[in-house]
Amino acid sequence: MRACWANGCRSGWANNLSSKTELAVTVLIARETVAHAVDGYTLLLASSADAIDAALSDKLNFGFIRDIAPVAGIVRMSYLMLANPSFPAKSIPDFIAYAKANPGKINMGSAGTGGTNHVFGELFKTMANVDMVHVPYRGAPPAMTDLIGGQIQVLWASLPAALEYVRAGTLRGLAVTSAARSEVLPDVPAVGEFVPGYEASAWFGLGAPKNTPKEVIQKLNSEINAILTDQKIKTKLADLGCSPLALSPAEFGKLLSEDIVKWGKVIRAANIKPE
Repeated sequence: MRACWANGCRSGWANNLSSKTELAVTVLIARETVAHAVDGYTLLLASSADAIDAALSDKLNFGFIRDIAPVAGIVRMSYLMLANPSFPAKSIPDFIAYAKANPGKINMGSAGTGGTNHVFGELFKTMANVDMVHVPYRGAPPAMTDLIGGQIQVLWASLPAALEYVRAGTLRGLAVTSAARSEVLPDVPAVGEFVPGYEASAWFGLGAPKNTPKEVIQKLNSEINAILTDQKIKTKLADLGCSPLALSPAEFGKLLSEDIVKWGKVIRAANIKPE
């Protein structure tokens, strides 16, 4: 069985990409490889970024919903709304009040235009009715570096990537983006506690070519869901601030479709254009 990742098919050169443009091209290659496969044994490690990209671009050579059959969810991941400890706002209400008093003076970093943390931040801007300046970087590491250095004031980062910075006090976790608080940071509130209805989480799952036999999809789904019930797997995911995403193929397809609609609204409201 061949597997294609959202960051490229499994091969050494995929780990040596030198620019965001090359990475974007590799992502498209991986998706199109799966979309156009006919053997039924080529799988895509899909993510919430695929739903965002499907909403962002109408010039893809395939339709994600049309050409990819949902197989199974794997994991759901919360993000953290991070601030430099020197930033005057210590909570979400303080942050919103500061942003409203200083419109356009908060720099909101991201790993790139149209990326997961960008649209998570844009959703917050819309729902909290605040004005911040988006500062896109060529990847998450330089954005995190500038947040630590104080060049930007806020960044949405995945919980696994941000956890140690918060625990060490290098960065302040203002809130998690999931609907409920995270077990690994129980004292950090959810954004939705202050901005009702706000929820944004990343996920990973498996997709297959649209003509893959249903019995193959069901077999894969059953095996993956069985793995996700393993206590060692659940404990490891929990330590990272993640949770298993055990879904049926239909439920995973529903999640994908709903995310495309949700992020499409955010993308249009923020007038985000593909780079």
